[in-house]
Amino acid sequence: MTLQEVFKGALAEIASGFRRYPVWVALARESIGDQHRRTTLGPLWLVLNYFLFAGAFVVVFGHRNEIENFPAYVATGLYVWLLMSETINMAVPLFRREANYIKGTTLPLFVYVMRLAMQTVIRGAYSGAGWIVLMLFLVQPSLEQWLMAFAGLAVIVLALPAVITIFALLGAFFPDFEFITGNLVRVGMFLTPIFWIHGNDGGLRQMLYEYNPFTHFLAIVRQPIISGELPVMELVLCLGISAFAWVLAFFLLGALRKKVVFVV
Repeated sequence: MTLQEVFKGALAEIASGFRRYPVWVALARESIGDQHRRTTLGPLWLVLNYFLFAGAFVVVFGHRNEIENFPAYVATGLYVWLLMSETINMAVPLFRREANYIKGTTLPLFVYVMRLAMQTVIRGAYSGAGWIVLMLFLVQPSLEQWLMAFAGLAVIVLALPAVITIFALLGAFFPDFEFITGNLVRVGMFLTPIFWIHGNDGGLRQMLYEYNPFTHFLAIVRQPIISGELPVMELVLCLGISAFAWVLAFFLLGALRKKVVFVV
């Protein structure tokens, strides 16, 4: 299979998946509803969970004088981290979780990718409502700050389908990848500057700050809220990472899409 055929096949797969948007939108909404069926608060549990998690982090790690508006710093970093880490954890077993549908229907694989992406956006919107309330209470950002922060979130959302595709394909062909990823995500929470800063003092912490891609995705949402500045370098870097993810997703999807049914 030539490289041109790989990318042509991937493009056809993705286009076919997007054309079926009523399917993955309906499935995503159904998944959210099923997860909270017969509960008292329904999806509002997502808002409450975020409040409790963010509050616990602020209380446990206390106020850091070297970090401007530490509660808002932690709450924003935690919101973005949870959005990304939950997406990765759910993406790895995606195709194995949908094995019955993959084997029993002719739906494009990208439908399942977009279902999870849409599900992530819906979940993120609920917890994002809690984040917005906290920011209004802690920072009172201006309209310009909100627009810059939402632009950062838009970059993350646009990268979600590519990231899901990559991790779902790796998870389908390498069963151990789910356990490897789960452990890395748990450790990554403490290696990512959610509640700490690098301090410009060099050493391992400085390296973790600069070479951890999650650092920059946190910055494009958090820095506009905390300092009112648009982190141009981080934004360009995140766009570059997202573009690379899409190229890799195209290549993997084009090369492996017909083999998934045999390994899930």
